[in-house]
Amino acid sequence: MIDKIKTILKEKTTIRKFVMWLITPANHPKPRFWIRLFINPFIHKKGKGAIIRRRRSRIDVFPWNQFSVGEEALVEDFTTINNGAGNVIIGNHARVGIGSVLIGPVRLGNKVGLGQHVFISGFNHGYEDGSRDSNEQPLVKKEVIIDEESHIGANSVVVAGVHIGKRCQIGAGSVVTKDIPDYSVAVGNPAKIIKQYNPQKKKWESIYHKTIAK
Repeated sequence: MIDKIKTILKEKTTIRKFVMWLITPANHPKPRFWIRLFINPFIHKKGKGAIIRRRRSRIDVFPWNQFSVGEEALVEDFTTINNGAGNVIIGNHARVGIGSVLIGPVRLGNKVGLGQHVFISGFNHGYEDGSRDSNEQPLVKKEVIIDEESHIGANSVVVAGVHIGKRCQIGAGSVVTKDIPDYSVAVGNPAKIIKQYNPQKKKWESIYHKTIAK
């Protein structure tokens, strides 16, 4: 039934525009009040003990993509979350710091921690056709994945398509443009790995001037 509805919406432009108008005002990507009140609570998932400080945050989540917050997770004040372009999944016991921005597709593993004012976006505006405004071109969507127990320092940026492995530490103010393997410390703009954990020696080892692998 749902697949049939999706097919109709794709084929019937007029119907699709009307449905979109019912969900969100034109040129204003925010769900209408009735969507937030009567639809989203039955579609999106919030784990036991999870806290979303909604009063001073902008949680712009739509019914056509997933939004879930795991058990005992915390989304702090002044956070912006938007799943219009892709799913936003926040794992159990994860923490999203004050003023952070999550624009899907984004997936945070269990116990991931984001510092204050971290910006993560899972898409870029397309610009292949130089003769057209990039706002009129299709979005280029690439999911951002941050694996369990990794921490992202305050004021950092993680760009579309990046996969940060588990138990990584990203220094404050870093710009992460490439994947980072498990058990790594990375800092800078662009972020570079400076330490990796050696499980045989059970200690962190310094790595000097090693750019993140392409």
